Amino acid sequence: MNDLNFRAPKGTRDILWPDSARHQFLTEVFAEVVSEAGYTQVITPMFEHVEVFQRLGGATDVVRKEMYDFQDKGGRHLALRPEQTASVVRAFNEHRPAIPWKAWYTGPNFRYERSQKGRFRQFSQVGIEVLGVEDPYLDVEVMALAWRFYERLGLRQVKLELNSLGSKEDRNKFIDALQQHFTQSLSELSEESQKTLEVNPLRVLDSNREQDAHLISAAPSMLDFLSEDSEEHFTQVQEGLNSLNIPFSVNPKLVRGLDYYIRTAFEFISESFDAAQNAIGGGGRYDGLVEDLGGPSTPGVGFAIGTDRTLLACDAEKTFQMPEAAIEVFVVDVTGGMEALKLTTELRNAGFKTDRAWDNRSMKAQMKLADRSGALFAIIVGEEEVASDTVILRDLRESTGQSKITRETIQEDLRKRLR
Repeated sequence: MNDLNFRAPKGTRDILWPDSARHQFLTEVFAEVVSEAGYTQVITPMFEHVEVFQRLGGATDVVRKEMYDFQDKGGRHLALRPEQTASVVRAFNEHRPAIPWKAWYTGPNFRYERSQKGRFRQFSQVGIEVLGVEDPYLDVEVMALAWRFYERLGLRQVKLELNSLGSKEDRNKFIDALQQHFTQSLSELSEESQKTLEVNPLRVLDSNREQDAHLISAAPSMLDFLSEDSEEHFTQVQEGLNSLNIPFSVNPKLVRGLDYYIRTAFEFISESFDAAQNAIGGGGRYDGLVEDLGGPSTPGVGFAIGTDRTLLACDAEKTFQMPEAAIEVFVVDVTGGMEALKLTTELRNAGFKTDRAWDNRSMKAQMKLADRSGALFAIIVGEEEVASDTVILRDLRESTGQSKITRETIQEDLRKRLR
């Protein structure tokens, strides 16, 4: 490739301001919501030994088709993380924190899949995991925190869909029934679903292809295969959601894309944009994954929320908008630049977002930069202002809004005007 034409790799993109600020603010809102419930942040490596992610299930597309795996210079077989639950569970096994361990995370994941709106090969998620508790009301807490997060963002067109995948034994019986159901009408299935059926019958239920719709509609229901314990667990989850007035619908066809889920499975759906790609978050219970990764028998439950999809939902509902400006105050100094150096430092130390011009530009050039910066106010310093220990405070939103104030009252005046 000609080095003059370098571009971000396919399926990735650069996120510049103001979008980058919006991503950051979303993470801050999430951290605030889950921290209030006692969750603490865990930061895991962006790559792991490939076996960590192979435990997600060899029949899943994430493992079979989408992982970026490679050998490092020491010959170790590694993979960029396609999701973070497995990494969090590996960290739990390695460090053995006290249970219940309530952790939250954020950061990029990587999957080699077809790029489309809101879906990239490098994508960010926020999420939580709780290890060490079987209580069905914990499942409710986890979903309630996601619901609260969406509310904090101002989203109102979000729907919670819920299902139970039962125990491993329940699910295996259901898979056998699905296999039989679809095999009986194999020629009626799409070619893609026929291939999926060979490796993971559950995933056939995810097909949105019109050719498969009638067979999926007639397929057995997971809810008919629940054991007494699984059914009781599912009933308590529903009762808990009802007690918190969190609306939900039971979707017996809901399955998650990873093999580790048992019992509770859920997805959050945005009703504000394209129905084919409207899942903005989801999760469930994964009792058994800790053991699969070499740890003691430990139940777990959690969720992940896609940053890009969630921001698309915010766009559709016109909420959680872009920040208006990166800075609040722009210092214009036509006396050589030292006054700007002192003033910007003082204002930044006082908590004001402040910038300035460089290279001793003219007054006209500096004012153009001030307007272009999006700042709300300009502080102008000339020789006369230096001599009188004053500055000119100009409201950049009003062409005639300016006044001369003393240096001592700059911060006080700005606080009043920025309220």
